[in-house]
Amino acid sequence: MAAGRTPGRAKVVARALFARGPRRAPPSDLRRILIAHHLLLGDTLMLTPLLKKLRTLHPRADIAMTMPHATAPLYATRPYGVRALPFDPRRDPAPLFREGPFDIAFVPGDNRHSWLAAAMRSRWIVAFAGDRPATKSWQVDLQLPYPDVPAAWGDMVARLADGPPPEPYRSTEWAAPPAAPFELPAQAPYAVLHVGASSPLKCWEGARWIELADRLAARGILPVWSAGPGEARLVAAIQGAARHRSYAGRLDLAQMWRLLAGARVLVAPDTGIAHLGRIVGVPTVALFGPGSAVICGAGDFWRDSPYRAVTVDPFPCRDQRILFRREIAWVRRCGRSVAECPRHLCMPAIGVADVLGAILSMEAP
Repeated sequence: MAAGRTPGRAKVVARALFARGPRRAPPSDLRRILIAHHLLLGDTLMLTPLLKKLRTLHPRADIAMTMPHATAPLYATRPYGVRALPFDPRRDPAPLFREGPFDIAFVPGDNRHSWLAAAMRSRWIVAFAGDRPATKSWQVDLQLPYPDVPAAWGDMVARLADGPPPEPYRSTEWAAPPAAPFELPAQAPYAVLHVGASSPLKCWEGARWIELADRLAARGILPVWSAGPGEARLVAAIQGAARHRSYAGRLDLAQMWRLLAGARVLVAPDTGIAHLGRIVGVPTVALFGPGSAVICGAGDFWRDSPYRAVTVDPFPCRDQRILFRREIAWVRRCGRSVAECPRHLCMPAIGVADVLGAILSMEAP
């Protein structure tokens, strides 16, 4: 663990070394449960199967989950009774230290957060095996392997906790967070076309977005544009986009929830908003280029949700087997940078007809 990068991390490591005794044993009665991470939006939302499973198994337990500040407003209504603990690894972690102790902690992603769980006085820490370097996992008491057969990451994470898998998701299980007022589209039905993504390699071509928008408009569905903070330029760069309303860069996540809740359909690349669509319950079409439609797809937990993944599979250069720095034999994804892949082909391989077909398939009786 690179503890010296920030003062916050240094304090976490120093406290972790003294907060836990040398002898530890699995807890028999779980009254306080921690989920320790600092994942991106989509990865955080994919932890929902674990949240539901823990609540089902431990109906009276206090369950708390660390997360980035920007994501925390989505958890304002405390889905499954989970308390959000927003934090920034670069800042003073003392408020988190005061939350302990916990009977057990689950670390679903980067095992360096096992040190945070230890600093928060978690008596037993569970994480996935294989993270690198090994120093990240020094505080982990039980390391579990990833499954040896393909699965969605949300379903995999739920296996960190003993017990049967959770029942499939229902959108009624997560109440909408409070949102500041904003002007919704004047016409219904409308479709949210979210063009932003965490990497330029996940972005679809502007000409295809505008073709999709026009074909939806011809069917009486009003297209509206969406993109994240700082991504309004992506919509502005699409020739002809100005004839449709844009919310790009204007909404926070709680407002985005409200926009999606009223939509006929959401179309988005494999990014956090596509996962938010599944939480809200809006029919969602996710476009997968470099990412894996298996790992980030519906899996068992979201199998009843209105959702379609559009991808070209197999794709020759979607050939990397790394997930959270673990090498897994069945994984097929691509985490290359723009410098490594200056002219990506996987997203252009997705046609407008494929996306429109996915949308129409969810409208069929």
